[in-house]
Amino acid sequence: MYVKHCKLSRSEQLELMKYFVAGSTARTAADLIGIHRNTAVRFFHKLREKIAIKQQNRSEQFCGKIELDESYFGGTRKGKRGRGAAGKVAVFGLLKRGGKVYTQIILDAKSDTLMPIIREKIEPDSIVYSDCWRGYNALDISEFKHFRINHSTLFAEKHNHINGIENFWNQAKRHMRKFNGVPRLYFNLFLKECEWRFNMGTPKDLLKDLKKLLKEFY
Repeated sequence: MYVKHCKLSRSEQLELMKYFVAGSTARTAADLIGIHRNTAVRFFHKLREKIAIKQQNRSEQFCGKIELDESYFGGTRKGKRGRGAAGKVAVFGLLKRGGKVYTQIILDAKSDTLMPIIREKIEPDSIVYSDCWRGYNALDISEFKHFRINHSTLFAEKHNHINGIENFWNQAKRHMRKFNGVPRLYFNLFLKECEWRFNMGTPKDLLKDLKKLLKEFY
């Protein structure tokens, strides 16, 4: 369950995994364990790489009631927020109510970009919920049952809402803020880490899965 060809002892690796699961930064973990910061940074990077590979290799389709939404991360320029905001990374997400989430970086939120992802990840005849963004117009004449929520007037109308996926976006952004900016080159690793955290559940489950994951790779 440990990283081979690593100068860290097994006990140090286990401690780092625990701090990683707890959401600590590499700098904080290194200071508490008494190792060099760069060593912890490299170890955390290896963990994120393995987590990302696992998440990207998921092949299951979602079914039932699915919430759809896009969100925008990062960026340093002031001004417009949300769709079209300058300097931000666009991410599309699917969330099965009471289940898991799937995320994917996208170039834009046009229908031609979103629909192939939706068809690949969601079973036909599922119920999908979205906001009123025009990129979802194609869902009205698709193989899915489509409901919209108009956020300009209300955020939820009985079962018609996308509160679950919006809650995930909030959790992901709150986690990433700890790092004072995530490099665009490694953004997908941090995104898939957030996806993994949400899907796995408790810290105990996260640590157990992380040990299993490292055992599979090493």
